[in-house]
Amino acid sequence: MDLSGKIVAVTGSDGALGGAVAATLSAYGAKLALLTRSAGAPSSLPTGAMHYGGIDLTQETAVRSAMQRIAQDAGRLDGLINLAGGFRWEKLVDGTLESWDAMYRLNLRTVVVSCQAALPHLLKSGNGRIVNVGALGAVKAAAGMGAYAASKAGVAQLTEALADEMKGRGVTVNAILPSILDTPKNRQDNPQADFTRWVAPVEAAEVIAFLISDQASAVTGALLPVAGRV
Repeated sequence: MDLSGKIVAVTGSDGALGGAVAATLSAYGAKLALLTRSAGAPSSLPTGAMHYGGIDLTQETAVRSAMQRIAQDAGRLDGLINLAGGFRWEKLVDGTLESWDAMYRLNLRTVVVSCQAALPHLLKSGNGRIVNVGALGAVKAAAGMGAYAASKAGVAQLTEALADEMKGRGVTVNAILPSILDTPKNRQDNPQADFTRWVAPVEAAEVIAFLISDQASAVTGALLPVAGRV
């Protein structure tokens, strides 16, 4: 794929998936604007990438300012990839409302705020792309995944609603639904699992790269399972 000349903002870019997405899109020629909560730049910052640190993605003013800075620094904004999020396992019977609030803020509010902040710039692009990261667990939730799955289900419904809203306006909106990503943290939490059946971050990154590309211009409102061999 040729992503040369595309300016793409990536939230939550300092995680395992963020590193894979940054490396993959950069290799295809995209110029990246990497947004992180921490002030420091990711350790493997791709050549030519711009870093915007200390951004609280739940805060509307901060994110609008960051997107405006990106558009000014790069001249425009063509794509937004929403990777920021988190996971908390907790059963409802002995859980807390704080967990539900936390999952909403991390997994859904961050996407809503980022999309709203980026849309004015993506509309100007005329060929804008938004790719969200949902979860296959939102389709069928297991015990202990209620709060997480509910927040990711919100991401899926937001994706579909925004895709319909943007039809004919030059912006596509899609989401991938991973099963379990093969990350160090997931291996630590599931030491007995067969890691070969999980999704490698670079595999998910390739799907995201396609959805950002011109080849995916006819795809919008899609919720694509990226399940590996689970």
